[in-house]
Amino acid sequence: MDMNMPEEPRYSSTPTVALESNKPTGEQPMELFITDEHTEHYLALQAGGDSYRGLMTGVLGGIGGVAGIGLGLVSLMHSGETEGLFIMLSICTPLFVVPFLWETLRPLTLPILFNRRSREVYFDHEGELFHAPWDGISVVANEFQLVGTHIGGMQSALLEVRVWQFQKPESALMVSLGAPFGKSLAMQKGFLEYIRSYMNNGPYFDEHGNHSESDAFVQSQLSVRPRMSDSFMQTLERIKQTKQENGGKNYLRGIDVLSLVLDLCFYPTCRIQEFTYSIAKRRSRNLWPKVVTERLKANGPTTRLVDLECMQKASA
Repeated sequence: MDMNMPEEPRYSSTPTVALESNKPTGEQPMELFITDEHTEHYLALQAGGDSYRGLMTGVLGGIGGVAGIGLGLVSLMHSGETEGLFIMLSICTPLFVVPFLWETLRPLTLPILFNRRSREVYFDHEGELFHAPWDGISVVANEFQLVGTHIGGMQSALLEVRVWQFQKPESALMVSLGAPFGKSLAMQKGFLEYIRSYMNNGPYFDEHGNHSESDAFVQSQLSVRPRMSDSFMQTLERIKQTKQENGGKNYLRGIDVLSLVLDLCFYPTCRIQEFTYSIAKRRSRNLWPKVVTERLKANGPTTRLVDLECMQKASA
């Protein structure tokens, strides 16, 4: 059984395109907001709905905690006694610590990893390691129309790669690289081109997918992904730009003031959420098997898992 031969796609609608790792897709590289890490050695794609992990900690600690401490400081300024502040600290500290521990100690869904050094793909499915060599990997892109009474018709496209279980090649999966909703076939081909450029010409490349010593294009793609904590600075930049355009006159609108106040109020929440997510992600890295973690290191082995399988089979 050839594990790199694509199985029939799950949707019968057309067009369906079989793509290859060594052939251009015809589109320019495009990141579709699911890249979690872009490093010199591996590319990590989010595989679950955990991107908002830390939001509970952000809301309770960033809103409840900050507001409570603020009330404690007001009490201290008015009365000159620290009792009110200590009471609020005793209330607000658990608002941050309890959800923080709960969200960081629970493991995140492990990402889909593209290892550039060993040129292979890793995927965790219910605690079992699946993999595939990058060279010759089976990739299927499928465009279809999603129809519903509330959404009408939504153009969608699926991008899948085929992987098989480590040491059990008879068990295979087609893994979706991100959600298909609202995407076109061209967008998914552009995302595959992003991965192709990373694996074949990376770690950094230009807008045409050619190797580059500069990470300018990669950073421009990754920076498009919205971060909630950036909203405050973006509002400030917009106000500064309007001020310059109007020569410093009549540049501050009511909506700008409202946006600035709201962004400032929610800034602690967003920063705490992002911090909590980063801690949870760092802890979850240790959940990969040793054969994966050692290959993600700069000085780790470059032998592919498929080569290990062949050696084990030959020695059996």
